[in-house]
Amino acid sequence: MKPTVLIVDDENINLLVLEKILNEDYTLYKATNGTDALRLAKRMKPDIVLLDIMMPGLTGFDVIKELKSAERTRDIPVIYVTGLDSDDDEEKGFLLGAADYISKPFSTGVVKSRIENQISSIKRIRELQEKNITDALTGIHNRRYFNTTLDDVWARALDTNTSVGFIILDIDHFKSYNDRYGHLNGDIVLQEVAQIMTQRIQRATDYVARWGGEEFAIILSNTPIEGAAVVAEDIRKLIEDHVFVLGDGTETRATVSLGVHAVAPGVETDYDLVSFLSDADKALYQAKQNGRNQTSLVYDDLAKWNLSS
Repeated sequence: MKPTVLIVDDENINLLVLEKILNEDYTLYKATNGTDALRLAKRMKPDIVLLDIMMPGLTGFDVIKELKSAERTRDIPVIYVTGLDSDDDEEKGFLLGAADYISKPFSTGVVKSRIENQISSIKRIRELQEKNITDALTGIHNRRYFNTTLDDVWARALDTNTSVGFIILDIDHFKSYNDRYGHLNGDIVLQEVAQIMTQRIQRATDYVARWGGEEFAIILSNTPIEGAAVVAEDIRKLIEDHVFVLGDGTETRATVSLGVHAVAPGVETDYDLVSFLSDADKALYQAKQNGRNQTSLVYDDLAKWNLSS
């Protein structure tokens, strides 16, 4: 996927010039005022913001103050794009958190090199962060990564008026399994369940994470309830049919229960993330209550129905 850049400038000619320079290598978002810039930054969370200083209404200085004060946007590098050339203006920008400056009129080479430098820094930081967001046992992402990613996917769905699909999966009777075969063999099951899930989830916009213990979660971008249900059932069947080979060569099987939900947050405007996750968890509980090894959905005003029966 291309890195993303939000360009903020009240002059259309400047937007067009920057778009021509960057369009081939980056996915671009554009805003012509500070209010729209803040809205897009919070929703889309671009990799970099190119920010004009002199704008009517909210100035670039006002915008960067807001960006750096919000947890969701404070780590986004901001490069000022400005015709101002005084040392005081430059110092003020850096004190407010700007990562760099690009002076008008634009030089193609300077624009590209300044952005490439920031992208390189972002990649190094993300490589370090990756170590903190990966579950050590299964090799997939952990709950911390899941929370951040779901926030991002939800924000994009709001902006594009699309659906977010969510699956929560629990390995059936896992405690009894651990008691019978031991925790090391239980780890084998956890690892192979994670592998099965990641093999089925192949779109770059979908995410698998270990939710905690024997629970896993899947985020499906731009996916309605019907699509999420198909994915969940595929995974349930794959796990049901899978032969787990334990450390001593013993072969065994396992099953899982799944709760599925999907919603378009731009349509369900009074429906927040807390409710979304809570209702998916209720669907998982329903699958367990109905006998496990099942997929249950939150559907039609939270009426639950069992897909697997």
